[in-house]
Formats: sequence, C-alpha cells, structure tokens
Amino acid sequence: MQVPVNIYSEMTPNPSTMKFVANKYLLLSGESVEFTSLAEAKGYSPLAEELFQFPFVRGVFMASNFVTITKSDNIPWDFITMEIREFIKSWISDGKDILIQMPAPKATPEATEDAPKKEYLPSEYDDAIRDLLDEYVKPAVETDGGAIEFRGFDQGVVTVLLKGSCAGCPSSTATLKGGIENLLKQHLPEVTEVVAENI
Repeated sequence: MQVPVNIYSEMTPNPSTMKFVANKYLLLSGESVEFTSLAEAKGYSPLAEELFQFPFVRGVFMASNFVTITKSDNIPWDFITMEIREFIKSWISDGKDILIQMPAPKATPEATEDAPKKEYLPSEYDDAIRDLLDEYVKPAVETDGGAIEFRGFDQGVVTVLLKGSCAGCPSSTATLKGGIENLLKQHLPEVTEVVAENI
C-alpha cells in the first residue's frame, strides 16, 4: 500500500527561504545538494529544474526529507507557499525523479584559476570536530532548512561551508560565532575560531 505524501511548509530564520518537509526521504541520509540556477540543476535534478520554472525561485536546496526554496524578494510567501507545496507534493506522489545524480562539489567563489581552493591537510582533530558537528550542529541546522559541511582545521581555525537557508541568512554569522564556535572551543581547546567559506 502506498503511503500518501504529505508536505508541510516551515519558516526558517532566513526570510528569503521556506522549508518544505515531506513525510518520506528524498535523498539518502547525510546527503544534500544545492542549486542556484536552472543551468546548475539541468541533468542532475528534474525536480529542481521544474521548480526553477517558477519565476520567483532563486535557489533550491535538498536534504534528507526536505526541500528549501529561496525566493526573490518581490513576492511574499503568502502568495506562493501553497502553490509550491502542492507542486512538490504531486511531484513526489507521481514518483518522478528528484535527483538523477549528484553534481560535482562546487568550487567556492574565491576559487578561480589564479587562487586555487584551499586544500586542508588532515589533522588529528578532524574526527572530533566532525563528530561534534554531526551530533550537535547538523540537527539544528537541518531544522532551519540548511546544512553544514566541515572543510578543514588549520592552526586553530575550523572552516565550514554553509548551505541551504544558512547561506546568506542574516543570523548565520551569529550562529557560527555564538553557537558553533563556542561549542567547539568548549570541547576542543585547540579550536580558536570558526569561519565559513561562504560568508
């Protein structure tokens, strides 16, 4: 028997994003993917491709059981939430493809030909940092419709990548400094600072 698909929408701390949560998994646990244009989504996510057909959609982020939509500022959520929710619900109900393949990891904006993306050497603290992020930070960030990825540890500085509603969220810097940095410093005195590659 097929379980009916339910989708509910949830505001996030970022006023430009809305989280649409499904009662079933869309991606494998721990995976997430972000598209900021139709061109990026082409050939990877049929669902994201279709969502970009809406004139107000500026970004699509997908993780375990939710899709976070970033909209343009010229239209309030009140006018579009129901439409997007129904669209995602029928897409999943019809069993259409959500993601055909994972895109290659994106280079950060600074990573141009002149300045290659910073490579981090493995450190003895990587596993401890990853465990803390997975246990304490990831669930909270996912609740807000985003994701966090550990990039590296170098001379006391932990670098992370923020995705989904966390990227560009007005409160992400406060979360990064007040929450994540304090947590890691508390457990690992070697950590002096937490920075995000994309803020």
